[in-house]
Formats: sequence, C-alpha cells, structure tokens
Amino acid sequence: MESNAEKFRGLTITSLDEEDDEPELSHRSPSASAGGGGGAGYEDEDEDDDEEEEEEAEVTLGFLEKPKHPGLLLRHLFPSKAGGIPAWLDPVNLPSGNSRCCGFCGEPLQFVLQIYAPIEDNAAAFHRTLFMFMCPSMACLLRDQHDQWKHRQGNPCRSVKVFRCQLPRSNAFYSSEPPKHNGSDKPLCPGAPVCHWCGTWKGDKICGSCKKARYCSEKHQTLHWLSGHKSDCLQLISSSEASSSIMPAVGKVPASKSWPEYEIAIDYEGAFNSDSCDENNSKSLVMQRPGKPDDMMQSWMDQFEADADNKCWASFQERVSGAPKQVLRYCREENAKPLWALSAGCPSNADIPSCSYCRGSLCYEFQIMPQLLYYFGVKNEPDSLDWATIVVYTCKGSCDQNVSYKEEFAWVQLYPTTTTRP
Repeated sequence: MESNAEKFRGLTITSLDEEDDEPELSHRSPSASAGGGGGAGYEDEDEDDDEEEEEEAEVTLGFLEKPKHPGLLLRHLFPSKAGGIPAWLDPVNLPSGNSRCCGFCGEPLQFVLQIYAPIEDNAAAFHRTLFMFMCPSMACLLRDQHDQWKHRQGNPCRSVKVFRCQLPRSNAFYSSEPPKHNGSDKPLCPGAPVCHWCGTWKGDKICGSCKKARYCSEKHQTLHWLSGHKSDCLQLISSSEASSSIMPAVGKVPASKSWPEYEIAIDYEGAFNSDSCDENNSKSLVMQRPGKPDDMMQSWMDQFEADADNKCWASFQERVSGAPKQVLRYCREENAKPLWALSAGCPSNADIPSCSYCRGSLCYEFQIMPQLLYYFGVKNEPDSLDWATIVVYTCKGSCDQNVSYKEEFAWVQLYPTTTTRP
C-alpha cells in the first residue's frame, strides 16, 4: 500500500498563471451564494419565493483576480477584496487604540482581506462586512497560535484580528438604493482621515510641522518622514499657500508595506468537479507555496510518514484538489464546519468563546487558505508568514451592539514544521 510519504512526494503545485478549465467565477457576495445573502443584491420584492432550499449547505470558494478597474473596489460598491487598503463599511468610527495593533509586538496590523456578507433575515445586517488584519511577523503568529488556547484564562493576545461591521439599509453613509455601477455611485459622506503611511487606520496623530499629514502611530510617522515626507513637509511650511495645500492622496501605500490588491471572485465549491480534473490538476494542492525548499518538503513527508493514519490530511487533500487556487472558504449555514488540514491543533467546542458583546454563541463563517500567501508574494524564508488555515468564528446572531467594529474570533492552525520553530 502506498505510504502517506509517497503520496506526498507525488503532489505538485501548478503555476497560478496556467490556463485551466475551471468554471467562470462570479463576484456576488459569498453569503448570497451560500444562501444567506440579503443586502448584497438589494433583492427585488417580486422575486420568486418558491425556490426549494438546498438539502445540504454548500461551501462558497473565494478566488483572487486583479481588479478590472480600481474604482470597482471602493467602499460604496461593497466589495470583497484582499490586499491593498480596506474599504471600510463604516468610514467614520474605525477601530482604535490597541484593537488595531498586534498584541505581541504592538505594531499596527496589516490589512489581509474583507468579505461582504450581509444576512437576509437581519435588518440590522443589510450591509455587513468582515475585515481580517494580521501582523506580518511569523514570530507573532507563532505566539498567537500558542496563546489562543488561553482564552478561558482571560483575553489572549492576538496577532490576527477580525472585525465585523454592519449597517441597516437606511444609514448615514450610503444610499438605500443599490449601486448602478455606471460611475455615478457616490457615498453620502466622506470618511475619517486615515494614516498617510498605511492608508488603513484612523490618522489621529498630526505632523507637528506641516499640520497636514496624519498618522495612526509614531512608527508610521517616522517611516513616512524617512521615506520623503521630510522634504514635502518643509515645502508645505515654506509655501505661501501652505494653509490650502493638500496632502497627496491616501492610498498610495508603499509596495513593501502592503500586500498586492485583488478582487475576490466567488463560486460554489460544487461547480469544481474534481472528477473532471486531469491528473496534474488533481494533485495541485495549496498545502504550501510554490518553490518551498526541499528540506521543508522532507519535513512534511516525515510528519505524514509518522502519522500514516492521518485521515484529516487525506480528507483535506481530496477536498481541495478540485479547486487548488481557492484562498477562501465560506459557509455560514447551521451545520457548516471548517476544513482542517491537520487533526492536531483543532479547537473543541469549549475552545470557542462566546460573543464578547452579547455573550451568545459563535459559529463558523469562513477560513483562509495558505495559497493566499502566494498571491501576496510572501517569500519562502524561515521567518516568513505561513499557516495551514485560519478559521473565523462570528456571533451567531450577528448582534447589533453599540460598537461599529466588533472583534470576532480567529483560530490559527499552523503546519507541524512551523509550530516547532525556535
């Protein structure tokens, strides 16, 4: 019988640029695809209500595509996107203080992705978006994975944070009518000024010299100063029109400080029939990024040779092979469960805390896959970010407490080789 190590040696990872026969992807909200949509489509009241419900909840997959036009990812179009800067749903009351920083190194978190996921039968969640942020330090992610087990001893420090924001159809920021997507769509009000360095967090600190540039932290002020603001600042001060000068548009974040921006296209997992894939495609897994060193591959083979009965790995392998480019799995249905890559490091029901706001239960909503690292251009180095999967649990009732951005719960599962790093 073929050993797990031999099976692992047979795995290949194809280039993401190769042509394939995967179904054409759509750009509707993942919750709408999974049967839980609402505000995303501003559904017509005359829509036929006689459609039969699916007997089994179906997972929606997310794939990354370069946006056809940057204007498609603006906040008033309610995008699902990865990388770049967030398109805040509530553009005024942004997360602040320690909530926007890594719990270990204290640095401002970096934007990963956002998912527009309204809930049909919840009027308060007509618009609803989930935002994920992460510290780019692998050392912090390792500590996060360790400390996430400590939630029953208090609030653990986290390097991965997810925020939920939701709005009713009638609100102060957007029209109650659906976007026309013809260039005429505009938000009803401007957003809060954000950091001129990261373009992400609220700029509640102002440059003491020019009084124009705003920052979310002292570190970002220093980085901006060293990268060129020192010269710009002097020009603004010396200019006779300094009082009316306008800082460069926020959004031009240094390439080395933000991940590349993509639109998230989605489709049902059932549309990807693994039986119809050719042999190479069926072996094209996302268990690790292309170009991983041979010694890391050997560590994986040793792990699975030592655990020949790892049914979890086999199940993960089979499930992912039909659509190896997936970076996101979404399903908020009652019986939905995460797809774990490993049997070790999975939480029990007792390990999932209650909602921090209403004390109600949390439910699984989505998870990100390691292939996201490939798109973000994360290098294959010992201290580079790496994970098996990161699973997000959100308030089952999607409570509407008096907080614009409510922090939800993320569970980090790392590869066995990363959990033993010094």
